[in-house]
Amino acid sequence: MSRELPHITIHPQVPTSYQNRFLKPFLGMLPEAFNGDCMASKELLELMNKGIAREIQVAIQYMWQHVMWRGVKGFAVQGELEKIAVAEMKHAEKIAERLFYLGGIPTTKPAPIFVGETLKEMIEADKEAEEEAITLYKEIVECARKECDETTNRIFREILEEEEAHHDTFISLLEEI
Repeated sequence: MSRELPHITIHPQVPTSYQNRFLKPFLGMLPEAFNGDCMASKELLELMNKGIAREIQVAIQYMWQHVMWRGVKGFAVQGELEKIAVAEMKHAEKIAERLFYLGGIPTTKPAPIFVGETLKEMIEADKEAEEEAITLYKEIVECARKECDETTNRIFREILEEEEAHHDTFISLLEEI
C-alpha cells in the first residue's frame, strides 16, 4: 500500500509489524480526499450560506403567516406555523455556528420571502420551500461526506429529518384546506 498513515501519531513502543498488519489496512477504507485535516471547500461553505439564507427566509415567512392569518382554518394552522418558524430559526443558528467554525462568514440576508394572500397559497409556498430545502440539504450532506466533514454531515442529516417532517406537515395541511 503506497499511502502513509495521515497525521496519525503512533506511540513509539508500537512495533512496526503491528502498524503494518493492523493499521495500514484501514487506509483503504478512508475516502481518497482524506488527508488528515480536511477543510471545508468553498463549494460547501457557499451551500451552507444558501441554507442559512433559506432558513432565515422561511422563519420570517412562517412567522408572518402565523401573525397575519385569521379565520377558522387559519386558527388551526397558526400554532403549527409558529412552531415551525422557531425551528427554522434554530436551524439557521446551528448552520451559522458551523459555517463560522469552518472559516466562513454567515449571511444575514434571507432568500426571497413569499407570504401569500390566501391560506392555501401560503401553505403551498411553504411546502415548496421545504422541498427546496430537502434538495439543498441532501446536496450538502453529500458534499460534506465527500470532504470527510462528519460533523457537518451529521448536522445536516438531523436538519434534513426535521425539514422532511415540516414538508409532511404542510402536505397534511393542504389536504385539509
